[in-house]
Amino acid sequence: MTPLVEVQDISFSYSSDKAHSIFRNVSFSIRQGDIFCILGPNGTGKTTLLKCVANVIQGWYGTIYFGGQNISVMKTSEVARGIGYVPQNQTPSFPFQVMDIVVMGRAPHLTVFSSPSKKDSEIACEAMEMVGILPLAERPCTMLSGGEWQLTLIARALAQEPRVMILDEPASHLDLGNQMRILRVVKSLAESGIGIVMATHFPDHAFLVATEAAIMNHGIIAYKGPPDEVITDSNMRETYGVDVRVIQVGEGVDRKACFTSL
Repeated sequence: MTPLVEVQDISFSYSSDKAHSIFRNVSFSIRQGDIFCILGPNGTGKTTLLKCVANVIQGWYGTIYFGGQNISVMKTSEVARGIGYVPQNQTPSFPFQVMDIVVMGRAPHLTVFSSPSKKDSEIACEAMEMVGILPLAERPCTMLSGGEWQLTLIARALAQEPRVMILDEPASHLDLGNQMRILRVVKSLAESGIGIVMATHFPDHAFLVATEAAIMNHGIIAYKGPPDEVITDSNMRETYGVDVRVIQVGEGVDRKACFTSL
């Protein structure tokens, strides 16, 4: 199967000095239905990497292909029609209705002087229904819970009709119930054929949904492969500097989980 996104040996620095790269020599590919989870400590470059792949920032070294095309020569709107991006820690400032926020995801399909059509509204409603927030369509976004707001941002990206979704720590700061709701949505999007790239601080989330996992540390992909092979006692200890045990949990759970001690 041809990759939807192929990242080949990319590096990024905010200055012209490559010796001070935020990350370097990163390669991976995403195919239809993949869920690629990137783990790693704060400050190792995960967010910057995702912004480069989503074409939110430019200036990387290396090559990123989307649908076989080099995104550096594609129009911004072209990339946005194919790659949806959900940033972390974005908070609403104005009381727009949820419907209005989600319709904003149609922007890559509109011209400068056009307005959203009935079809755009229908696509926005389908996106909200897919993530389970259609009943909130008329609610001001400033009156949403953390989980509802995160699902609104995912619906906005989904309204772009992307083939790939890039999610930067979508379950951060959420309670356990909302974390599981987000993961169920992520899994259902992948089952519908969308490729997913997701940064997370929760190794257990990778065990739950990832088809492939990577550990990013000191600006490089230190480990990459199936979650069971990447998320191990030794790799976790090396990455985070704490005592970690990865244990197979039984009694109906039947998956691995990470445990730490003080």
